Amino acid sequence: MNKEVDDYIAEQKSPQKEISQQLRQIILALFPDIKEEMKFGVPWYEGKYYIVALKDHVNLGFTLKGLSQKEIELFEGSGKTMKHIKIRSLNEIDEKKIIRLLQVVHEKG
Repeated sequence: MNKEVDDYIAEQKSPQKEISQQLRQIILALFPDIKEEMKFGVPWYEGKYYIVALKDHVNLGFTLKGLSQKEIELFEGSGKTMKHIKIRSLNEIDEKKIIRLLQVVHEKG
């Protein structure tokens, strides 16, 4: 675990802090050897995923590299290289769905 990421999450207000922590735990449990760092001011995972706490939600971002159009449609946003899913509360965290999305991106990216 990365100290800078610890600090970033600790500085967030609720519920963004708890959402970010849970998303981080899912990523690290699924990919124990993934490189975690701060990049562009947010937690970043090998250029494949990011977590960003915003005013009223948290975005979990995913690279689009290697994904089909159908797979890209699973995400929100207008990014050309990365898109995201929005999570507004702990109750919205669908761990099975998130793990499925993380795995699809990991396999293709």
